[in-house]
Amino acid sequence: MKKFVLGAGLALAAGAAQAADDVTLQLKWVTQAQFAGYYVAQEKGFYEEEDLNVTIKPGGPDIAPEQVIAGGGADVIVTWMAAGLAARERGVPLVNIAQPFKSGGLQLTCLKETGISSPEDFAGKTLGVWFFGNEYPFYAWMAKLGLPTEGGEDGVEVLKQAFNVDPLLQKQADCISVMTYNEYGQVLDAGISEDELVTFNYLEQGVGMMEDGLYVMEENLSDDAFKEKMVRFVRASMKGWKYAEENPDEAAEIVVDNDETGAQTLDHQKYMMSEVAKLTAGSNGALAPADYEQTVATLLSAVSEDNPAITKEPEGMAYTLEITDEALQ
Repeated sequence: MKKFVLGAGLALAAGAAQAADDVTLQLKWVTQAQFAGYYVAQEKGFYEEEDLNVTIKPGGPDIAPEQVIAGGGADVIVTWMAAGLAARERGVPLVNIAQPFKSGGLQLTCLKETGISSPEDFAGKTLGVWFFGNEYPFYAWMAKLGLPTEGGEDGVEVLKQAFNVDPLLQKQADCISVMTYNEYGQVLDAGISEDELVTFNYLEQGVGMMEDGLYVMEENLSDDAFKEKMVRFVRASMKGWKYAEENPDEAAEIVVDNDETGAQTLDHQKYMMSEVAKLTAGSNGALAPADYEQTVATLLSAVSEDNPAITKEPEGMAYTLEITDEALQ
């Protein structure tokens, strides 16, 4: 039986004499620069250097990474911490093993012509919200503001927003959900200038939650061979992320080359990569426990039927620093 050792040099030496280890990564969304670090690691041979054969599975509107990994369809997934913790409380024991995104890109963008200049102006307005686990930060924010979400003059009307910016362009909503690296650019591309918009970043509003971390099933972490494989995977992935930060145009080209749908354009992926680099900057891949605690506290501040992400402090090992401690030494 192959003997696995967590040390980087020994791991490489052991792996070199063996067939490459397979790793399947399930992304949270479609192929785009949001996941550039993984595609760059693949294309630049960083996974191969770690003796890994990595399969990257794009996501989509009908794909829930938490369900995929629970069903055995992936070894590791990219998801938001709120969704990961929610899945954990519901019996899918996910563990955060790395956090490439240090900052969050989720924002609420409003047309200035609606009269909104601060969150105090939200009452009586219609706000576009993404669901499928993306709604948790919104409900936490409304709870913090003391705004009911059932509509009316004293509350806000929630519009279940598709993953596009049409509700703002068609003025069905006063504000919509956007990511800094994607939909915000689409609004600008539609001809609306930044001067016509007012934007609120969730992190700056004190209700930010960690986005795009790497999660595995807890039971797998009792397997030393799996842990050693994840050490190599995280190390190569972070190498890919740092390369992408330093070479955004090349990273964008790599993403487009890997988009089997042909839907992505190079110009938009360059924009996306330039914005994503702001979110991964300053992260070496290790989760800051304080960021985890902030996410948990924010979720617990607004537990309701509309916001059932978690109802109590996560039990057991919701995250571990063991993988990044080994990968990044």
